[in-house]
Amino acid sequence: MNRATIAALRALLALMILLLLVAQTVALPLTAAGWARSFPEFAGLQAPCLVIAIVFIVCVQVVLVCVWRMLDLFAAEGPFSARAFRYVDTIITAIVVADALIVVALALLTATSAANPSILLLGLFGVVVGAGLALLVGVLRGLLRRAITLEQDLSEVV
Repeated sequence: MNRATIAALRALLALMILLLLVAQTVALPLTAAGWARSFPEFAGLQAPCLVIAIVFIVCVQVVLVCVWRMLDLFAAEGPFSARAFRYVDTIITAIVVADALIVVALALLTATSAANPSILLLGLFGVVVGAGLALLVGVLRGLLRRAITLEQDLSEVV
């Protein structure tokens, strides 16, 4: 990967982290307060749903920071670094936590009859996508392990 690509990816990662931070601190609280005013029968859901949304965004930010750190590893040590495993494991954990948060949100909305069928369907889609992402990153982790082993074997031969 050349320097321009890494710089562009870092700029995008920084922009995404910044936008998510604005969403956490400004947009979500204002939106939640507006919904609570518009739908007073569901005002009790404002705090739990806001917490779920903010923690979900934290999970996304954790993934973005891990990708940033893996770019650093790539630049310093090459594409196959054993140190990358802790970042990959953190990414998998963040995806699983985010997926669990979707399940909790769906359960909360269903228990209070606050969600229509399209919201439930969208949430179930999110759960399936999250599970697929976690499994995909798990497979990529296995490929990384195999590549590191092959690189070590090759270095011993050469």
